Amino acid sequence: MPFKPLDHSSELHVHRQNLPHWRQWGVTYFVTSRLADSVPAVIADEWRFKRDAWLCAHGIRSTEELRHLTNEERHEYQREFTVKFHELLDAGHGECVLSRADCADILISRLVAGHGTAYQLNAWVVMPNHLHALVEPGKGTALGEIVRHWKGGSAFEINRALGRNGSLWQREPFDHIVRSEPQLEHFQKYIIENPKKAGLKSGYVIGRGSEVRERK
Repeated sequence: MPFKPLDHSSELHVHRQNLPHWRQWGVTYFVTSRLADSVPAVIADEWRFKRDAWLCAHGIRSTEELRHLTNEERHEYQREFTVKFHELLDAGHGECVLSRADCADILISRLVAGHGTAYQLNAWVVMPNHLHALVEPGKGTALGEIVRHWKGGSAFEINRALGRNGSLWQREPFDHIVRSEPQLEHFQKYIIENPKKAGLKSGYVIGRGSEVRERK
């Protein structure tokens, strides 16, 4: 299936919780979902405080308004906040239950189950405390529904395997509509190199589509 980037001339729906979420039919998304304990609350609060102060200093009230800034300012935001948050994930906070092969396999089975039907998976990686994936929802299938399927079923089964209950995943994922072929290649490279960048020698799985490419 040919790659379709964000189309600025087509209808775009934007909603927000703590993060903005852009939606458009037929596009590819870069999705990050993290475990509930992946970033300690005090660190996450400090990150949000600095982000909100930066937004205020640049005359905007929320990340929805980033599109009104210059390219240089948007790149600065990405460096200071988006990149920084992913570095916090790679620091390995929390129990990192997805480093266990049995827990990772539960998530992977949910991840690949809809490939080729409800959605098309590109590259993906299961890290010890988070997941990255490139995914294109099928016609009539909402991204939120796909991510809830990945997280909901896996949470029940992983908690059962661990002999406990309670929240496993952070409620809100990060998602980004891929803007161009070069950006698609950037995200593919990021996913493949994420374990190495985080200094991992084990406890991760890299895949593409329904195929596992590397497991350590």
